[in-house]
Order: sequence, then structure tokens, then C-alpha cells
Amino acid sequence: MISVIIPIYNQADKIIATLDGLLKQSYQDFEIIIVNDGSRDNLDGILEPYLKSLNTEISFFILHQVNKGAPAARNAGFKKSRGQYLFFCDADAVLDYQALEIMLANLNNHPEAAYVFSSFYWGRKIFRVGPFDDNKLKQMPYIHTMSLIRRESFPENGWDESIKKLQDWDLWLTMLESGKRGFWINQILFKISPGGHISSWLPSFAYSLLPFLPSVQKYKNAVKIVKTKHGLL
Repeated sequence: MISVIIPIYNQADKIIATLDGLLKQSYQDFEIIIVNDGSRDNLDGILEPYLKSLNTEISFFILHQVNKGAPAARNAGFKKSRGQYLFFCDADAVLDYQALEIMLANLNNHPEAAYVFSSFYWGRKIFRVGPFDDNKLKQMPYIHTMSLIRRESFPENGWDESIKKLQDWDLWLTMLESGKRGFWINQILFKISPGGHISSWLPSFAYSLLPFLPSVQKYKNAVKIVKTKHGLL
């Protein structure tokens, strides 16, 4: 079984599309754990009638916590989860209807991999991602949070709740340090709606030509924090 863990903070307007995409999956052996990270946008008022209207055997769990950030919400969801596989899903993402089936098949076909990841859309832009590469991973974040992970490969301490940005990069580096590597699926398996956690994406030239932009400065500071933690400076 796959445990789909969805941290959410003030994205009630997007969560229904995310859940609709999950319920239409060709692979149906999964549970959904929604972790409300202190939302203030009537999330319960939207979720309750939606869940009551469903006719499904898929298990839903809704957890509530004060706002602690996405890593803490993911950790809370993990503690509740029961699946052999973990899928940390963003609340503003819509999956291709075969996404979970394709990911699981690839993970089963590559027993050497601790997780599998794919390319994706962010709005209209395609992030092709590319094959897993140790050296590339040590230099830059390029693997999305929404990867299918073997439970036994997930770090004992979970997500680092002190990391506020580039949390997925930190997770993959932590796993790499334990010899856990990923496998790239050369398909686009989900779409992220602009306005979420990577909504501040900028063209690559901006990071070298526009260093004065606040978003560029925040990004570079986040890179420094992660690289310092993992001894990569």
C-alpha cells in the first residue's frame, strides 16, 4: 500500500483538484493522510462536504496541528501512515491518472533504487529533471518532493523541521549520505499550479544577472544552509 501524505496550509481552493486526481488513479491501493498545518481559509468547511459525498473504499485521515511548516506536517503524516511506500503530495498538484501505477512499477523494476521521481509541469513550464546523478544532486536541487519512496529507505528522523526552504533537496542529500539513490522516470506525471511552494521560480539567468532580487537572495541563502549542513561548501 502507498501512503499519500498531503501537508496543506491555506490552499483549500486547490485541494479538491488534488484529491480528484488521486481518486481517479489507475492504482487504488493507497491511503490519503491530509495534515492541516494551521490553515485559516476554511479548509474543514471545504473538505467535510467533499468527503461525505465520496463513495470510495480508500481510507482518509485528517490531522490538525498549529502552523509548524511543511516538514513538520509531513512528519506528522508519516507517523500516522501504514504503507510500504510513501508519497508526499503537494496540495496544489494534480497527478496523471497513471502516476502512482507507473511509479510503483518502476520502483519494483529497480530494486537498487530507494525512490523514483519524474518530470513535471509547473504551470505551463516543463521541468524535465533528468537521470539521477550523485554529483548533480550535491550541486543543486533538481528532484521534486513528489517522489515514491520505499518506507525502509526513509530517514529515521524524517524531514528536517529546521530547514525552511529546499526541504526536498535536504531529504535527498540525507538519503544519499546513507547510500540511498533514486531512479528517474522519463515521463511527466504531475502538474503543479502556480502559487504554491515553488511559485517563486525564476529563469536560470536571473540567479547570475539579477543577484539583487529578494527572491534570488533568499534562494542563495537557502542553498548555503543546505550545503553547509551536508558539508558541500
